[in-house]
Amino acid sequence: MLVALFAKDKAGALQVRKDNREAHLGYIKDTGVVAQAGPLIVDGDMAGSLVILDVEDMAAAEAWAANDPYAKAGLFASVELVEWKKVIG
Repeated sequence: MLVALFAKDKAGALQVRKDNREAHLGYIKDTGVVAQAGPLIVDGDMAGSLVILDVEDMAAAEAWAANDPYAKAGLFASVELVEWKKVIG
């Protein structure tokens, strides 16, 4: 199943994002369940994440999100996981 992860960073947390970026990218590579991903941009700066996960179920998506180095570093003010249906692309 495909799951869209929408995460918004805490205000003033750009340095936390930068400090944990390499670990986050390594986690994406190592887990092998990310179909697409990229930062959300606000006023020219990274301010959140959009990640499309290809996982067995919502529990797997929740576990992936909880173990993301960004989440462990306390970067996010909010995280939402929503089942997603790919129609185009």
